[in-house]
Amino acid sequence: MNKKLIIIISIIVILLIICIFVFKNNFIKKEEVIEEYIPEEEISDEQLRETIITLYFENIENKNLNPEARKIDANNLINNPYEYLINLLIQGPKSEKLKNAIPQETKLNSARLEGEIVIIDFSSEFINVNNEQINEQNIINELLFTLTRIE
Repeated sequence: MNKKLIIIISIIVILLIICIFVFKNNFIKKEEVIEEYIPEEEISDEQLRETIITLYFENIENKNLNPEARKIDANNLINNPYEYLINLLIQGPKSEKLKNAIPQETKLNSARLEGEIVIIDFSSEFINVNNEQINEQNIINELLFTLTRIE
């Protein structure tokens, strides 16, 4: 009987040692070594200045205004963001599903912020267009939606 007891105690001790070893590795926090993150490529100054803006253009099919995102250099918005954005609107959309509501020959003379109002001075082509397809409300909304997205 002594031999049986010794064997049972030995098995229990061995199982306890195995359990302690397994639990110790699984439940006791190890010191984590955090390595410095090294990017795969360097980020250029131009990439650091990139920002996304939203311009609004008329949808060809349903005449509603749709947003078009553009990635630009944020430095272009420093001096006069209103002129820059209006000139992008005048250039027109990149998508073939959109069209510019602003008349094609229009040029921007100036755009400036006075208080909380943006004063926009267009060339005479802006009002001297005899085109029934021009949607005046969409012209206003293109400008309004685009310029009010500036934060």
